[in-house]
Amino acid sequence: MELRPDFNKIKSYDEFSKYYWYRIELSKICRKLGISDTGTKQELNDNIKEYFSGNIVKKRKEIAPQKNFTEITLDSPLLKCGFSFNAAFREYFSNKTGVKNFKFTADMATAWRKVKKDNDSNFTIQDMLDVYYQKSNYAKYDSSTCQWNQFLKDFCADKENSIFKDKLRVATMLWNIVKNSSGPKVYTQKLVQDNLDKIKGCHKE
Repeated sequence: MELRPDFNKIKSYDEFSKYYWYRIELSKICRKLGISDTGTKQELNDNIKEYFSGNIVKKRKEIAPQKNFTEITLDSPLLKCGFSFNAAFREYFSNKTGVKNFKFTADMATAWRKVKKDNDSNFTIQDMLDVYYQKSNYAKYDSSTCQWNQFLKDFCADKENSIFKDKLRVATMLWNIVKNSSGPKVYTQKLVQDNLDKIKGCHKE
């Protein structure tokens, strides 16, 4: 597998996207490039993609939600009705959806960040409901941030790995190999077999 080069040696976004980067690494890269270094992992990736396209994404100041609505309706813009992920709005969405223990989704959280970042005064409560019901592609949570968790889960579920006394340690060692390569960021038993020499001493006694 091709090892991950230093960022300053990468010449295109296609090359950059072959490798796994932690959010903190993306933030540092953005800071060095002089572009916006805050936001989700997906947003930072997007900023770097724009950089490779010749566009500089400057850091924008988020606009605080206003609180001048006395009554919340489906047409209420989020930025003007004091919206937040609190108990009051959880109850409101519970009443609208009929879901007793309503929970805001990752897509809803991503949409709210986009609304604030873009100062989108047209995005309403109804729009947020559409995101909840997956009727809208306004913003999608980047599930790639969960790759390590899935990798560890799959490693531990593989019965052939019962020979290891410290599964977390072995999984971490293998993940670091995958993370710094251009290959798929997924677990396979072949990965274990190809790197047995690197995980010597991890077997059960």
